Amino acid sequence: MANIFDYLQWRKDVPFSVSPFNEVDSLVLTELIYADFEGSVPENGKRVTLEEVRKRFWKLHTPEEIMADDSFTKRAPFLMDDMADNARFGGTEMTFFYSVVDTQEDVQLAAVTFYLPDGTAFVAFRGTDSTIVGWKEDFYLSFLPETEGQRRATAYMNEHFADDPIPLRVGGHSKGGNLAVYAAVSALPEIRKRIIAVYSNDGPGFLEAFTQTEAYRDMLPRIICTVPEDSIIGALLSHESYQHVVKSNALGIFQHDGFSWQVLGPRFVEVEKRSDSSKMIEATLRQWLSTQNEADRKLFVNTMFTLFEATGADTFTQIKQDPARSLGNMKKMLDATPKEQREAVWGSLVRLLKTGGDNVMQETRKALLTKLEAFMASLERDKKQENLDA
Repeated sequence: MANIFDYLQWRKDVPFSVSPFNEVDSLVLTELIYADFEGSVPENGKRVTLEEVRKRFWKLHTPEEIMADDSFTKRAPFLMDDMADNARFGGTEMTFFYSVVDTQEDVQLAAVTFYLPDGTAFVAFRGTDSTIVGWKEDFYLSFLPETEGQRRATAYMNEHFADDPIPLRVGGHSKGGNLAVYAAVSALPEIRKRIIAVYSNDGPGFLEAFTQTEAYRDMLPRIICTVPEDSIIGALLSHESYQHVVKSNALGIFQHDGFSWQVLGPRFVEVEKRSDSSKMIEATLRQWLSTQNEADRKLFVNTMFTLFEATGADTFTQIKQDPARSLGNMKKMLDATPKEQREAVWGSLVRLLKTGGDNVMQETRKALLTKLEAFMASLERDKKQENLDA
C-alpha cells in the first residue's frame, strides 16, 4: 500500500495548476515541520527555496543521525528529497521558522511558513515531540481555556500575516492540528477571512466552550479533520468538524504515524467510520473527564508530570535509556508527595480504569449478543429450509 513518499513520486510532474492543493499535500507539509530547521530556514521573513533548505539541512545533519532517532517522525527530512525537484513543490519557499521548548512556560511549539507555487501560503505547526514539557502541554488541553502554545501560535499568525494579503492555509499533525485550528479561529478578523482551509491531521479537539464560539462556528466549514481508523489522539476532547477516516498499515495507536496513512492518487484511502476500539476509548475518556472538575484535572496532570520531571530527563527517550534510575527518582518524588494529593490522583486513576472496564464489558456484551442473534437467525433459516425440503 502507498504512503506520502509514493504520492510525491506519483505527483512529481503534476503542478497545482493541474491538480489543486489537497489533503494529502497538507499531510506532506505538516509532517515536514517535524524536521529540525534550526539554521536552515530563516526566522526573519527572508524566503529560501526548498532546494536551498534541503542543501543547508543536509550540511548540518547526516542521514545516519536522523535514522538513529527513535521517533516515528524521523523520516520527515527525507520528504525534501522528493519535493525539491518536482513540478508540484519545486519552487516552494520557506521562512518564519520558529521553535521553542520552555519548561518554565510549559510550552513546546514549532512553526514554519511555506510559500507555494499556487500563490498561497501554508502555515504548518509541529505536533508533540519527545520532550516531557511537550506532552505536559498536551494534557493542559483538558482544563486550560488557552495553553501557552495556543497563545503563541495565534501570535505567530497575527505577527506575520496581519498586513500580508496572501491567501492562507493552516495545518498540523497531532497537537499541531489543534494549534492550527486554534490559531486560525483566534487570529485577527482580517486574517481569518483569508484562510482557505485548516487541516487537522489526527489532532486533539478542544474544551466545549471554545467550539461554541462564533469564530469557531464561522471557521468550521473550512476545517478539514482527518483521522486513522484506530484514532486515539484525534478522538480526544470536543470536535465539531466532520472526520475523514483513512486507512493505515499500522496497528492501534501506531496509526497516529502519518507516514502509515494510505494514499491512492490525489487522495487518502478512506473508510466509512472509526474502529469500535477508537470509539470506546473516546467514550471512556469523555465519561472520565465528566467526573473530573478543573481542579481535579489540574492536580492529576501536574502530579503525573512532576514525577516525570523528577527523573531529571528532558525527554521520554532519556527516561527509557535509564529506566531503573528514572523509576527510582519517580518513587522518591511520589513518597514525598502529600498523602491527600496521592489519594486524589489515585482516585482519578481508579475512576478511569473502572470507566474503561465498564465500557469493555459493555462492548463485549454487545458483541456476544450480536453473534448470538446471528447464530439464532442462521438456525431459523436452516429450520425453514428443512421444512421446504420435506
